[in-house]
Amino acid sequence: MTHPFELNQEIELNATPEQVWQAIATGPGVDSWFMGHTELGTAPGGPAGLTMFGQTEEATITAYEPGTRLATRSVAGPDGQFMAMEYLIEGRGGGSTVLRLVQSGVLGDDWESEFEAMQAGWPIYLETLKQYLAHFTGRAPLVTTAVRPGAGGPDSIWKTVTESLGVSPEVAEGDQVRLPDGSAGVVFYANLPVNLGVRTDEGLYRFIHSGTHRGDALVLGHQNFAGRDEQAAWDAWLAENFN
Repeated sequence: MTHPFELNQEIELNATPEQVWQAIATGPGVDSWFMGHTELGTAPGGPAGLTMFGQTEEATITAYEPGTRLATRSVAGPDGQFMAMEYLIEGRGGGSTVLRLVQSGVLGDDWESEFEAMQAGWPIYLETLKQYLAHFTGRAPLVTTAVRPGAGGPDSIWKTVTESLGVSPEVAEGDQVRLPDGSAGVVFYANLPVNLGVRTDEGLYRFIHSGTHRGDALVLGHQNFAGRDEQAAWDAWLAENFN
């Protein structure tokens, strides 16, 4: 049985509408704060594809108003399931911008779990966007996306993650951490047992637990803006710490 839904998010960003547009309406811009690899066209009817873990979710641009509004919609499945995204940009005084995001569509039988995951996931991605615009704007990253299904329950997963970062599971925003490669960083988002975000001088790092009802997966989504490809290193870290 399908179920319609709508999810609204809003964030104020210390950036101009033009900078925000580049970050949400171009493939390289989206790759700098979201997950996977995004392809975006430049007009209504153009492509809006997200590739992650070897699979591409295809969508079409339905509205393209530079500096103001971007909307996309996926192809409906046989049962009517689809996903639509709308980004609304509003400039404010002092060079700041409010970004409003509306995600809507039709979900399947597991709609409650899917909606919960989206509701929990968007805040860390929007905060990643804020961090990108504040510290790395205009720079293209090398992206790491990795997942380990069945990594364990939240207590065991976060014990391992936080120990690897040199902090306790009571970690909070502003805490100093150290990545496994020795890089120093600071926590920019802490919402355990769901997700954790870290910023270093080189990049942005996200650790996300899917929840027990979604397979106890640990998902990594990292951006390195110094030109370092970290995929192999984080794949090895997952293999070493989560059998």
